[in-house]
Amino acid sequence: MKPYKIFINLLIISLISSCKQQFLDLKPISNATTDNFYKTGDDIRNAVSGSYASLQADGITGNSYVFNEIASDNTLPVASGSITDQDEFDRFYIKTTNPYINGRWNDSYSAIARFNTILDKVGGITMDESLKSRYIGEVKFLRGLVYFYLVQTYGDVPLVIKAINDPDEGYAYTRNPKAEVYTQIEKDLAEAEAALPATYTGVDIGRATKGAAKALLGKVYLTEKKYPQAVAKLKEVIDLNVYTILPSYADVFKVGNKNHKESVFDVQYKSGGAGEGNAWPNLFAPQNSGTSVIAFSGNGNNQPTDDLIKSYEVGDARRDVSLATSYVNASGQTVQANYVKKYFDTPVAINDNGNNIPVIRYADVLLMYAESLNEVGYQATGAAFTYLNQIRTRAGLKSKTATDIPDQPSFRLAMEQERRSEFAFEGQRWFDLVRTGRAVPLLNSKKDQIRLVTTLTDNNLVFPIPQSQIDINKDKIKQNPGY
Repeated sequence: MKPYKIFINLLIISLISSCKQQFLDLKPISNATTDNFYKTGDDIRNAVSGSYASLQADGITGNSYVFNEIASDNTLPVASGSITDQDEFDRFYIKTTNPYINGRWNDSYSAIARFNTILDKVGGITMDESLKSRYIGEVKFLRGLVYFYLVQTYGDVPLVIKAINDPDEGYAYTRNPKAEVYTQIEKDLAEAEAALPATYTGVDIGRATKGAAKALLGKVYLTEKKYPQAVAKLKEVIDLNVYTILPSYADVFKVGNKNHKESVFDVQYKSGGAGEGNAWPNLFAPQNSGTSVIAFSGNGNNQPTDDLIKSYEVGDARRDVSLATSYVNASGQTVQANYVKKYFDTPVAINDNGNNIPVIRYADVLLMYAESLNEVGYQATGAAFTYLNQIRTRAGLKSKTATDIPDQPSFRLAMEQERRSEFAFEGQRWFDLVRTGRAVPLLNSKKDQIRLVTTLTDNNLVFPIPQSQIDINKDKIKQNPGY
């Protein structure tokens, strides 16, 4: 789904050299404007469907591994090409002009502008009211998700929740405190879950559901350390009886098995030359590997660290599904190379793979629920062990008991390790460590091993604001401390 392209650029979104920016181009087959596009229920459906394509943007999902994995102890950047830009994240000397920093901000606010425009226009459309309510819920879910990424990445960010037609209005926006942003995220997701169905059929499969909104809201509560609320909301997801973990971990990631019972919400991709393909399998295959690993070769991005590889328990089935440490080249030689294989596909063209990228799996719901229960209060025979062990059993590992995990702090560490193994390369590691307060002490303890150029402090828990945003609105937009 990417039939629509948006070019709205508020002054708070991207560097504008002129106030003559195009506002919107929703329909490439014509030059329709917002005034003449939003006329019918079909127009709204098309706009909402196109909104999901916003998640594919490099700054939101396409390059998310730079923030979520390379910044952590899970992966390393490629050794050529964009090495400097990605190396800044790996070793923490991130410049305010880094293109990944700019890209996340720009793509996120472009998506939010699209969402806001739909929400602004939909009220005036005569159409089936229940369907209208669902579309509003879908868009609010998407807006809540993107704002969640923004506030985790930058901390305080401008909170824009209405359509803006005049770029000059952008000058009025400053960075809202992150507590205000989280309040809006909670509101969007609560309203989304009330409006969305539990499941879809046919062509609608893959859209945001009631369970997706509840699960994301549960993750937001967990991030905010609102543990009782997280427990209650995540239990609601479990009680829907819609989801289950698949018996085989490998089946979770097979292209032919997309949108399965463990998928709560994915970013959708489709190969076939329509610009909807997932680039990750080619990006992550070893550099200079030819076609030995994947058709059209690989770029060597997002290389698993030795530290991650060694962290897997003996017999953990997730390791060999997620990564490899060598391949056999065209000459029959074994080449040593760490690479991600979790998203493997057979592309029809370079960077044109059919894999979805998971945002929330049911395994995440179960582990977040276990974590939240432990934070509310450790219980030696409590349900937290039950849900933790469901995930371990599928991985082929023995269950944990109170003998192995005798108290709340040790349960936290067990959860940290379990999530690392379960969600490697799925964009969880960095923000998991930030959420639990472990990012600074853990990465500093590995300073030489992961080649940090500085000792991390709490300033490093958020990334810098793009310099371009400060340059165009110096009175309102200030830089994060330490950058």
